[in-house]
Amino acid sequence: MTPTPPAASGAFSGAEADARASVARAEKFIEAEEGAANKLEGWLGALLVAAAFAMSAFHLYTAYAIVPTQTLRPVHVGFVLALCMLVYPVARRFRHRIMWWDWLAAALSVAVVVYLIQGGDDFTDRNTSPETWDIAFGLVLIALVLEGMRRTTGLVMPVITLAFIAYALAGPWLPAPWTHKGYEVGRLVGVMYMTLEGIYGVAIDVSSSLIILFTLFGAFLQMSGAGKFYIDFSFAAMGGKPTGAGRTVVLASFLLGGPSGSGVATTVTLGAVAYPMLAKAGYEKNAAGGLLAAGGLGAIISPPVLGAAAFLIAEFLKISYLDVLLMAVIPTAMFYLALFLMVEIDARKYGMGATTFEKADTLWNLTRRHGFHFLSLVSIVAFMMWGFSPVLSVFWATVVTFATSFLRRDSALLSYDLFQGKGSLSAHLFRSPFVKAMEAGSIGMLNVAATCAGAGIIVGVVTLTGLGLKFSSIVIDYAGGSLLLTAIYTALVVWIVGLAVPVTASYIICAVIAAPALQKLGVPDFAAHMFIFYYAVLSEVSPPTALSPFAAAAITGGDPYKTTLQCWKYTVPAFLLPFMFVLDPAGLGLLLMGSTKALATAHWGSIAHVAATAAVGIAALAAGFQGWALKRTTAIERTMFIVAGFALVYPGLTADLVGFGLVAAALALQWLRKGPAAAPAHREELP
Repeated sequence: MTPTPPAASGAFSGAEADARASVARAEKFIEAEEGAANKLEGWLGALLVAAAFAMSAFHLYTAYAIVPTQTLRPVHVGFVLALCMLVYPVARRFRHRIMWWDWLAAALSVAVVVYLIQGGDDFTDRNTSPETWDIAFGLVLIALVLEGMRRTTGLVMPVITLAFIAYALAGPWLPAPWTHKGYEVGRLVGVMYMTLEGIYGVAIDVSSSLIILFTLFGAFLQMSGAGKFYIDFSFAAMGGKPTGAGRTVVLASFLLGGPSGSGVATTVTLGAVAYPMLAKAGYEKNAAGGLLAAGGLGAIISPPVLGAAAFLIAEFLKISYLDVLLMAVIPTAMFYLALFLMVEIDARKYGMGATTFEKADTLWNLTRRHGFHFLSLVSIVAFMMWGFSPVLSVFWATVVTFATSFLRRDSALLSYDLFQGKGSLSAHLFRSPFVKAMEAGSIGMLNVAATCAGAGIIVGVVTLTGLGLKFSSIVIDYAGGSLLLTAIYTALVVWIVGLAVPVTASYIICAVIAAPALQKLGVPDFAAHMFIFYYAVLSEVSPPTALSPFAAAAITGGDPYKTTLQCWKYTVPAFLLPFMFVLDPAGLGLLLMGSTKALATAHWGSIAHVAATAAVGIAALAAGFQGWALKRTTAIERTMFIVAGFALVYPGLTADLVGFGLVAAALALQWLRKGPAAAPAHREELP
């Protein structure tokens, strides 16, 4: 679910109406991709709010109290499936009402969980030889998961999941090397429904313990006004310079994206208020949309939240989430370095003038009055470093957000009138930002949770059939044992899978079928999983599921596919970075060695060297792709920059020497060549 964009600042009030109309178009597009949710009023609306509130309250309780895993995961899935059936209609023509079959599906979602919990240990113990009722309820659960995914994310993910189920059932009839012994329906249902290896496996474990809590945390921040503050802060800090428009988008996307972890939500929220500024600065529609989408993409790879897949990395590798945050620090810095360089070049290349607007307030006054919103972001990492688990860290960070919201009346999550006894308790609570945050926390993660449940089926099939080992052997054979070719093939596989499914599903699928290929060739497990994570993120900007660029195009009025190409231009330099930490041991320094323990003995000089090399490589690629460095590049200079960038991304002394040499030569040619350092100021369409 996309949050309502915060109000714009200053001079954007005149253009804001057009931007908000564009947001409405963007939301229609998102609904077409993510599912068109019901908007219900009266007692039905109150019922859904109460159910979503109960789901959020349950998970906040489980964050602090001890709830058995065998109870937590099924109850989580029950909540998710029941709400999916009530919130999302079976077809668009039944929207804004709940039909009898929706009630039936919701009731079955609850019944499946009740049957499982009542069965106790006996139920789990008979998973290898399930009874008739076990199989019946298990088949109902699988059908509900498929329907939940269809309602929330479309047909692609259910079809892929069904293909994996068919693979498990049809093993003996498949051609080599895909042949396996095959599994009957009862055995398959036993794994998927009666153990913690299928639907209730790793993906749902993370969804029920971390993803929903971080979604709640983001909802609390949004409802307390943090989103508006982050945008105003960025406007005040970056405005008034030729690069101010682009810089504002980059900084605001980082501040908004960090707590949300959602690329499309960040794109739409920021685009509503930032596009008029970009247009005024001289950005053409497609280029503005590309920059907004690129900034939104950063939300998925930026600490302290990253995307939902990052929580899965910690669970798959059995490492702390703090380690995952640590691994993401330098790659995230490189990603935003690439964006900053791109907007700097834009300003010079297209002769953009200073963007002026009336600031809502000065940077100092904004920080003095609303700077407490930064405490919420800092508190997550602080609690983790203090020794708290990720679950408890986000729980207490949410408490911090709730408590600090009362520092100002306009940000309070509960009305001051409630504490003064003015008005009825129920009226205050039902309309309060607190209840809206609790509702948004549950409703906003339904599509991710349904995807995680479906991904559990896929992981279960891969584990049962040994598909991961088969696939990795095939990839290595095609690559002839070459690590470079294996990395390229793996990246292509992840990218192709990501064309059809969301980031979380893409990561889960490829983590179990593609990561073993890299690990067989000596790549450390954490580097292999981070490599797959970064290429899974590309699905956010790759057709036909390029959700962020398509949403940005709806806001700017640009062409969706041209906007996607512009987004690729802004992000390509940073997405070559993952090759550095899989092709050579020195490149692991970009991940800070993947462990807090290893940092104690890490060679900081080596880390600084590889980070500096990556930064120069990214700068060279930015210049090459933009066709501009100190001034407009010639064809030879542009080729030199691109070759240098690729050479610096490939680890090794020879490659580094070639890369640095080409960069120096290209800059020298530009320095000696006469010509203007910037284009004349005018509004020109970016190619």
